[in-house]
Amino acid sequence: MSCLATADICDTNISPLSSGDLRILHPVFQKYGQSQAFSGPIATVKVFEDNVLVKQLLETKGEGRVLVIDGRGSMRCALVGGKLVQLAQRMGWSGIVVNGCVRDVDEINLCQVGVRALGSHPLRPGKKGWGEKHVGVYVGGSFIGDGEWLYADNDGVIVSKFQLSI
Repeated sequence: MSCLATADICDTNISPLSSGDLRILHPVFQKYGQSQAFSGPIATVKVFEDNVLVKQLLETKGEGRVLVIDGRGSMRCALVGGKLVQLAQRMGWSGIVVNGCVRDVDEINLCQVGVRALGSHPLRPGKKGWGEKHVGVYVGGSFIGDGEWLYADNDGVIVSKFQLSI
C-alpha cells in the first residue's frame, strides 16, 4: 500500500482538517522499525501495563492495518517488543502506534513494520488480559475510532475518518 505524504495530506484537505474528520496527532512519538512511512485502516486496543490483548490482535491477519494501542501513556513498562513486531510483520500489519513504550529496539529496527511509541523501556508488561479491543481510544491528543485510517511518515501522524487518495 503506497503511503501519502502527511504534509501533502494537510495541504490538500483543509476542509476535513477544519471539521475534525482529519486529525494530526501531537508530535510526541519516537520512530522505530524499517518502515518510516506507513498507512492503513486502524484496529484499536485499550490496555494498561498489560499486552495480552495486543498479542491477540497481532495474531490475526493484518491485511495492511495499523494497530493503535492506547496504553494510557504509561512509561513504567513496554507494551510491544521485538517478538510482537516480528509477529506483526509475518501477519501483514503495516504499522503500530503505541501510547506507551516499546522494548527490544534493536530487534524492532530490523523489521519492515513502522512503529511509533512514546519511548522505550526494558521492563515487560503484565499478562492478565485486561483491556478492550475495537473501542475508541485517546492517543496523541485525539480520539481515534476503530476502522478509521492512519497515515504516518517522517513529518507526523494523521488520522482520518475515511481513506484518503491522491
